[in-house]
Amino acid sequence: MPSMRTTALALAATAAATGLVTTGAASAQSTHAPARPAAAKAAALPPGYQLIGLPNANVPNFQRRVIYCPGTKHVLGGGGEARGNGAILVGSFPTDDARGWIVLGRQIGYNDVGISAYAIC
Repeated sequence: MPSMRTTALALAATAAATGLVTTGAASAQSTHAPARPAAAKAAALPPGYQLIGLPNANVPNFQRRVIYCPGTKHVLGGGGEARGNGAILVGSFPTDDARGWIVLGRQIGYNDVGISAYAIC
């Protein structure tokens, strides 16, 4: 039986690879490999786990965006994206109670920044 750490690393790698493949296919718009639908991304996670996300929204620089796992689930990993000219992702980390994920950023020369947040629960 794999250890909890091994399972966590495998899930994080699967989620990261799925996101990179999907993002790469969508941005390149290659005719060789069409983008995978959201159902395919969810199917890549082991049973009982789910990938949740907050869509991009403009918030003041350094304001935290927090996404929480549903029900009694706890966060296994997460991440985020800062969008905009000169946008920088400043932080991406779990909440103190391990029930969600926090993302924050800033945008040079602007008062706000676009922030998306994702969590594996």
